[in-house]
Amino acid sequence: MAVTNDPRQAMERSRALRLPVKGARTTGFPWRNALRTALVLLLAGQAAALERVMPAAREPAGVEKDAAAATPPPATGTEAPFRIVHRARVHGAITPATVDYLRGAIEGASAARAAALVVVLDTPGGLLESTKLIVQDLLAAPLPVLVHVAPGGASATSAGVFVTMAAHIAAMAPGTSIGAAHPVGGQGQDIEGELGKKVENFVTGFGTAIAERRGRNVKWAERAVRESVTATENEAVANRIVDFVAGDLVELLAKAGGREVEVAGTRQVLDFRAVLDAAGQPRVVDVEMTLRQRVVAFVSDPNIAYLLMMGAMLGLYVEMSNPGLVLPGVAGAICLLLALLAAQVLPISSTGALLMAVGMAFVIAEMFFPSFGALGVGGIVALALGSLFLYTPESALAVDRRLVAAAVGTLASILVLVGGVLLADRRRRPRAGSEGMVDEIAVALTDLDPNGKIKVRGEIWNASSRNAVAAGQRVRIVALRGLEADVEPERKEGKP
Repeated sequence: MAVTNDPRQAMERSRALRLPVKGARTTGFPWRNALRTALVLLLAGQAAALERVMPAAREPAGVEKDAAAATPPPATGTEAPFRIVHRARVHGAITPATVDYLRGAIEGASAARAAALVVVLDTPGGLLESTKLIVQDLLAAPLPVLVHVAPGGASATSAGVFVTMAAHIAAMAPGTSIGAAHPVGGQGQDIEGELGKKVENFVTGFGTAIAERRGRNVKWAERAVRESVTATENEAVANRIVDFVAGDLVELLAKAGGREVEVAGTRQVLDFRAVLDAAGQPRVVDVEMTLRQRVVAFVSDPNIAYLLMMGAMLGLYVEMSNPGLVLPGVAGAICLLLALLAAQVLPISSTGALLMAVGMAFVIAEMFFPSFGALGVGGIVALALGSLFLYTPESALAVDRRLVAAAVGTLASILVLVGGVLLADRRRRPRAGSEGMVDEIAVALTDLDPNGKIKVRGEIWNASSRNAVAAGQRVRIVALRGLEADVEPERKEGKP
C-alpha cells in the first residue's frame, strides 16, 4: 500500500476502512464475545445442575428432615405408622412465615403417618389474616393437633387464643396464661370509629365459632375479645378454655390419651401408647423452619417490615426525583415487594413470582443501560429471593435448592464475566484515532525548531516541539491540535 504524505487523507481512509488495530478500543466486539461465552456458560451450568439434581430421589413435599430429634432415643422418622409424633415450635409473632411453617408441619406429619402433631406455642399475637389461615388448617387437619402453651412463663395472647382453641387438644404448662384477644392496629393502637366496631364484632364471631366447634367456653371467648380478659392455666381448665394442664410432652400425651376428638370429620379416640419407647419416652421428630420460612419470618418482623416500607418509599422517591441513579429505584422496588409480603398484601408464592419477573427485567436491562452493576446485582438478589419464595413446601412443583443455587450462581457468574470484560475494555488505552496517537513514539524527519515533520505509524505529520529536535531523533507525541502534533524528545526511561 502506498503511503500518503497527507495526514487528513490518511485519517479519512482509516475511518472508512475501520480496520481493527491490536489493542484498539471498540464497542461491539467485547459484547459479542462476552455474550457468546456467557451463553455457553449458562447452558453448561444448567446442564451440570440438572445432571446433579435429577438422579437424586426427591423427598415427599412438605416433609421436614429430622433435624433435631428428641432423646433418648432419637427418632428417625421411619418408624411404623403412628409410632412417632411430630413437634413444631411457634415462638414470637404470628406472621405469614408461621402460616407456612405450620402448614408444612401438618402436611409433613400427615405424610409421615405420625400419631399427632404437637405445637409448642408462645406468642404475643400477630396478624389476623395469618391467624385465620392457621385456624383453617387446624380445623381441617388430617391428624390430631395438640397445642401446648409452654414452657412456664409462656402465653397465648391475642391471636394465640384462637390458635389454642382451634386445636383438637389444648393444654397449658404451669405458670402460663391465655387471653387478651381484643383486635388492635398494626402499631398496637386502638381501632377507632365504625371500623373498630366492625373489626371487634368480626373477631368476636370468629372466636366464638372456634369455641363452639371445639366445645370450649363460648362466653369466655367473647369476653377475651371484647374485654381483653386473661386466664391462668388453672383458670383456663376450670372455665373449659383448654383441656388440662401438662408440664411436659410425656404428661401431655398421657393426659390426651383416651380422649375422643373429631379429626377430618371422623370421631376417634387418641392413643399414644405406641409412641412411647421401652424407657417410656415418646419418639419425637422436631420440625425445623426451612430457609424459606426463616427468611419470610425475618421479613415479616414488624420492625423489619416497617423499615422495608420506609426504604421502598425513600428509594422510589429518590429515583423519581433524580432519574438515572438506578440504585435507589432497584432497592426501592425490591423493598416494596418484601414489605407487601410482610403486610400479607401479597401471598408468598405471588411475591416470589413477581420478584423473579423483576429480577429478570433488571438483568436484561443491565445489558442495555449503564448502571455500574446496580441493575445486575439487584436482579441477582431478586431472582434468588423469588426462587426461594416461589414454591411452597407442600407444592408438588417444588424446585430442588441445588438447581436454584446453580441457576443463580451461573447467572451471577455471567454478569461478573461480562462486567469484567467491559471494565477491562474501558480501561484499555485507546490505540486508534486521535486519542490513540498520544504517547506514541515517532521519528523526526526534519529538524524541529520548533516546527517540522515527523513520521508515525507510516504517516507523515506536521509537528512542533518546545525543545530543539534534530532530524532522525525519536520523539514522543504529547498532544494533538487538529492535524499538528505536539512532541517532546523521548526520554531514556521512556518507551523504546
